[in-house]
Amino acid sequence: MSTGLSIVLFPVALGIVMLGLGLTLTVDDFRRVVTYPRAVLVSLFCQMLVLPVICLGLVVAAGLRAELAVGMMLLAASPGGSTASLYSHLFKGNVALNVTLTAINSVLALFTLPLIVNLSVAAFIGSDSSIGLQFDKVLQVFALVLIPISIGMVVRRRRPDFAARMQRPVKILSIVVLVVVLTGAVIGIKDELAATVGAVGLIALLFNLVSLAIGYAAPRLLGVGHREAVASSFEIGIHNATLAITIALSPALLDNNDIAMPPAIYGTLMFFTAAVFGFVAARRGHVGADTTRRRRTTAA
Repeated sequence: MSTGLSIVLFPVALGIVMLGLGLTLTVDDFRRVVTYPRAVLVSLFCQMLVLPVICLGLVVAAGLRAELAVGMMLLAASPGGSTASLYSHLFKGNVALNVTLTAINSVLALFTLPLIVNLSVAAFIGSDSSIGLQFDKVLQVFALVLIPISIGMVVRRRRPDFAARMQRPVKILSIVVLVVVLTGAVIGIKDELAATVGAVGLIALLFNLVSLAIGYAAPRLLGVGHREAVASSFEIGIHNATLAITIALSPALLDNNDIAMPPAIYGTLMFFTAAVFGFVAARRGHVGADTTRRRRTTAA
């Protein structure tokens, strides 16, 4: 895929995805934090602070080369994706909580993601590197994420019926565009990707499993319900790899193939591991519900 074409298609692809997210959001989704305050706060704390620290420990322990380490940190800084809501729906999580977390995470990541990426570049590559998200590039990320989300939310507010009808076509279009763009990108870096899987695959898998586990265990330890913990786990474990890959590969942003490798590998693994986790969590939920019913029956 040519550089000129990439400059156009990567922002378009991400813009369509963000527009689709905006069509599903309302202002109430941001206000819903008061409905699930503990679940939201625990999930945000884990995603914004705990996971980047764990990811840093993994890449340092593994001794990943600089660009791959930055790619892992970029992934860790990326918010949860809308796919988390789908998994939460399939495996009986609290979908409303997922929508709220995605909305809040997408906004917070606009500030935390550039900070984590720039600190990672300085630590692993060097402060004099040309790679990084300087102020003008941060503004581009803001525009790529906030503008389409805002447009989608405005349409949802003013034309709710139209927004409801458009959700499915926009989702299908976003999938088609992303497949075309990312397939072209992967073909262009297939040799580097094949050589990188061995170095990054295990770290990406470990980070994914840790993300899913912390996303469930931390809320449960603090008294959050099972359905909310399942939603939190998917939100934290299913990172927006599309956003990370777009930032890494876009010629207008980081423009670095190596940095895109960890998100590409993680983005493939997470769909399978999340499904396995979902079946385990659903089984655990059924066992817990059966236990509660038996206790109530015995008490009665």
